[in-house]
Amino acid sequence: MVVCRMVLEAKKKRRRVRTERRIRWWKLKEEECSVRFREEVRQRLGGVEEVLDDWATTAGVMREAARKVLGVTSGNRKQDKETWWWNEEVQESIRRKRLAKQKWDRQSDEKSRQEYKEMRQQVKRDVAKAKEKAYEELYERLDTKEGEKDLYRLARQRDRAGKDVLQVRAVKDGEGNVLTS
Repeated sequence: MVVCRMVLEAKKKRRRVRTERRIRWWKLKEEECSVRFREEVRQRLGGVEEVLDDWATTAGVMREAARKVLGVTSGNRKQDKETWWWNEEVQESIRRKRLAKQKWDRQSDEKSRQEYKEMRQQVKRDVAKAKEKAYEELYERLDTKEGEKDLYRLARQRDRAGKDVLQVRAVKDGEGNVLTS
C-alpha cells in the first residue's frame, strides 16, 4: 500500500475588471461631431427647436443621439502606464531589445539568447536612469511657485478625469440661457 500526501495549489483566475460603458461626451469638442449630434437630436425631436416639457424624455433622446453619433467606450479599463518620463534613449533601447528578441526567436541559439538577456538588463538600467532623471527634474520644478501651480492643476485634471457626465445637466439656448432645469 502506498500513501501519499500532496498539496496542490490552484492558480487563481484573475477576473477582468470591466467598467461601465461611457458615452464619449468629450468628442463634442470636435466641430464635425457636435454638428452631427445637433442634427441627430433635432431629427429625433421631430425638428422642433423647443425642448419638450418632459425632461426625462429629452434627456433620453439626447443620450441615444450621443450613443449613436459619439459612440461609447468599450468598458475595458485601460492600463495605467506612466510614460511621462519616457525619452529617446529609452525608446531606442527598447527597439534594440525587440530586435534582439526577434533574432533569438528566429535562430534559437545560445548566443542570441544571451544577447537578448543582456539587452533586457540594459533596458532596465536605461529606464531606471530616465525615471530618476525625470523625478529629479520634477522635484526641482515643484520647489518653485510655478511648480506648485502645476501640482494643483494636475490634481484638478486627475479629479475631473475620474468623473463622467452621466446625464445632461441643462439645455441652453443660443444666448446661453438655461431652458430647463
